[in-house]
Amino acid sequence: MALEHAILVSLLEQPGSGYELARRFERSIGYFWTATHQQIYRVLGRMEGDGRLDVREVPQRARPDKKEYTVTAVGRAALAGWLHEPIQPDTVRHELAVKIRGAAFDDPAALIREVERHHQAHADRLTHYLAGESRDFTGPDAAAAPGPGRELQHVVLRGGIAYERMQLAWLEDVLATLHGLAAP
Repeated sequence: MALEHAILVSLLEQPGSGYELARRFERSIGYFWTATHQQIYRVLGRMEGDGRLDVREVPQRARPDKKEYTVTAVGRAALAGWLHEPIQPDTVRHELAVKIRGAAFDDPAALIREVERHHQAHADRLTHYLAGESRDFTGPDAAAAPGPGRELQHVVLRGGIAYERMQLAWLEDVLATLHGLAAP
């Protein structure tokens, strides 16, 4: 997937400035597709230049005007074309898994702190996902306007929640194995 497709999806969900788009990548889309602010701004300029995005200047008080991007018909067509193309199933490149296998040739107990660090990172991400789900989809203050866009956002979030739970269960298994190998 190209960054352009992630940007088109995000801007179709809600038009915005480059800064706002970068914030969305940090908060939500970034868990599935990452990009730096510089990459986002560079791609926005290219997409505007090739007609996939329109931009308008939005005056702001006591701050410079901002550029707000929206998707054009050309951009929608590009996204639709990509949505209809087959993609390869994801492949797994998992550096930690290789380290775990490699620990057979060193001290397996030396990986315990690293695996614990990964476990904490996944636990933190799961907490973040669950809070977002409660805030945006299931909690008392969640917006009540259902629709295909919201349902699809929620199903992606549920996939992220399931993935983090799976990672936590696997890391707990790894930790139990490492502790068992480290026991005298």
